[in-house]
Amino acid sequence: MSEATLSSKYQLVIPKEVRDQTGVSVGEKMIIIAKDGVINLIPEHRVKSLRGFLKGTAISTEREDGEDRV
Repeated sequence: MSEATLSSKYQLVIPKEVRDQTGVSVGEKMIIIAKDGVINLIPEHRVKSLRGFLKGTAISTEREDGEDRV
């Protein structure tokens, strides 16, 4: 488990081990979600980086009414 200290300017430094594990980089934007006293930082990955992430996944194109999609 890693820890970071909040600066007087309310800034945090993400520890190197966490950066390496998650692949975040300088200038990357984060989505911040706060709920029940817990803060989650979620990297906002560029759409280009998601290319091919479904490769090998079986995707059905059959509609509920039994017709195939065009």
